[in-house]
Order: sequence, then structure tokens, then C-alpha cells
Amino acid sequence: MTVVGENTGTYMLGKELDILMAERGRLLKVAGAAAQFVALMESRALPESVATEAELLAESVNALSEDTLRDALASITRPK
Repeated sequence: MTVVGENTGTYMLGKELDILMAERGRLLKVAGAAAQFVALMESRALPESVATEAELLAESVNALSEDTLRDALASITRPK
């Protein structure tokens, strides 16, 4: 591979990494909001029609690693 080809490959890899990191940030906000929602929801007060989805959401949030959950909650926390 030539130097130009290597530079192009490095540039493209860097751009892809930027895209993935931006997507991770957006997904962390979704996960953080979901975690906060699950923490505050009263499952007994939910309509029967959404009980399955609420349970799936709660299970998905609970399946996150502690580090990911911490990052997710930090992404939705507003600085004081």
C-alpha cells in the first residue's frame, strides 16, 4: 500500500470511529433515559397493554454492565 493509500485508510478509519462514538453517545442517552424511566415507573400502575414492553425495557436496562449504566446515567445528568 502506498503512503497516500495508508493516509486515506487512516482518515477513513478515523471518520468511522467518529461516527461510531457519536452513535454511542446517542445510544447512551437513550439507555440513560430508559434507566431513569424504569427507576421511576410504577409497574402496577401501567396499563396491561404496555406491561410486556415495560418488562422488556426493565430487563434490558438491568442487563447493562455497571460501567455502561453509569455512563448512560451520566449522559442525561445535567450539570448543576
